[in-house]
Amino acid sequence: MTRRLVLILGDQLSPTISSLKGGEKAHDVILMAEVDAEATYADHHKQKLALVFSAMRHFAQDMEDRGWSVDYRKLPDGVPDLETALAEAIAKHKPEMVIVTEPGEWRLWDTMQDWEDRLGVPVLIREDERFLCSRHEFATWADGRQTLLMETFYRTMRRKTGLLMDGDEPVEGRWNFDAENRKPPKDSLFMPDHPAGADDPITTEVLDMVETRFPDNYGALRPFCWQVTHEAAERARDVFLRDALPDFGTFQDAMLVGRPWMYHSILSPYLNLGLLDPLDLCQRAEAKWKAGRAPLNAVEGFIRQIIGWREYVRGVYWLKMPDYAGSNALGAERPLPDFYWTAKTDMNCLAEVVGQTIETAYAHHIQRLMITGTYALLIGADPVEVHRWYLGVYADAYEWVELPNTVGMSQFADDGLLGTKPYAASAAYVDRMSDYCKSCRYDPKKRTGEDACPWNALYWNFIARHEDRLSRNNRMSMIVNNWRRKPKDEQRALRKAASDHMAALNPYSG
Repeated sequence: MTRRLVLILGDQLSPTISSLKGGEKAHDVILMAEVDAEATYADHHKQKLALVFSAMRHFAQDMEDRGWSVDYRKLPDGVPDLETALAEAIAKHKPEMVIVTEPGEWRLWDTMQDWEDRLGVPVLIREDERFLCSRHEFATWADGRQTLLMETFYRTMRRKTGLLMDGDEPVEGRWNFDAENRKPPKDSLFMPDHPAGADDPITTEVLDMVETRFPDNYGALRPFCWQVTHEAAERARDVFLRDALPDFGTFQDAMLVGRPWMYHSILSPYLNLGLLDPLDLCQRAEAKWKAGRAPLNAVEGFIRQIIGWREYVRGVYWLKMPDYAGSNALGAERPLPDFYWTAKTDMNCLAEVVGQTIETAYAHHIQRLMITGTYALLIGADPVEVHRWYLGVYADAYEWVELPNTVGMSQFADDGLLGTKPYAASAAYVDRMSDYCKSCRYDPKKRTGEDACPWNALYWNFIARHEDRLSRNNRMSMIVNNWRRKPKDEQRALRKAASDHMAALNPYSG
């Protein structure tokens, strides 16, 4: 007789997941299911679908090898959603109870609240212990604070974990080395190779299934870029720590044509699936600094992204959902242009970043924030549509991490809850931090005219459009004053150039 039916979701691929704690291999059954609802609620990139499904199948095989009984439902078997998969498994196995670790997305959490009544068996939802800060702990930290500064939270997490700490103080007396991590790229940079993606019978079967079942989804399916097992993810981790971490900090904001990976770890898909442990990863990075194999600015910057930013945005997500998803403080309503799906645009920076997104389901954080994100902000794109695009196209995108980054950090749609200012920028930033402008038909130094980079007019038009709001932001007031000092003829020319550019944009038609 089955004592417990343990539902493991597609992003919970950890043998130590809390739902399995106290489990008995002789009496419990693991349920895993590839379902239509999870595959289609966003326009997921083909490689993202293949990554998740292949990793799920490999994990199921691994758990069977460990002695667990696994009931695995594959597409295209026609299971519409997780509740149907559960109902069928309950009828088959007749468990005394169902156990699941809390999901990462609010829509699933909300659905799970009624499962016990609808399914007719007790349902226990356990805390996801893979995160270093629980939802309750973050809510306690946030309670009573007028502002939820990530830097304050990050210092709390440094003290909690002991990472890069000397007693109660940071090593070398500094918490944050971000000022040293903004160097522009150099032509002579040596780039480490990105490990080749998985190539095994299970992955091949999944790739063929995705191509057949989701032929119209976003992106290219092959060559497949991703690892699908714990062992392969750990090898990718070791390659990053050895070859790329030493220069990660200095050049983490840099962008180069044809170099999608740069010095970034490319490990976030594996962290978010459960193939890597975040604390273990940070401790390994810290060990590289202690051994003199990576500088402190690189290691601190990397650790901050994981125990600081990653944990912080998850906390904000659960604190503010479900209303947060509809945030639109700037009243932005324009649809995204079609080139977010095709990469067909004369603006080389956008063509480059969207193009690599189509090919790899990846772009690093500055490409997302300061290229595709900033352009969407400047044209006044609907933040809900921007959110849905990001949620679909990136291999590491799950709503708990993607939504706050998009709605809050990128689009400033939460009116400054997450970021202290909008991440608006002109062509000068793109030109300084990349080589994109060198092969672009537009001149980043010109503001108006046929060959002027559209970013410049769009930037000043954004400042003008939100002049009153931005004038009250102490990080933006100087820029607003610069706008106000411009001659009226120049202001009109800039706003007309921006208007003409936006009028020529074509919305995506599917």
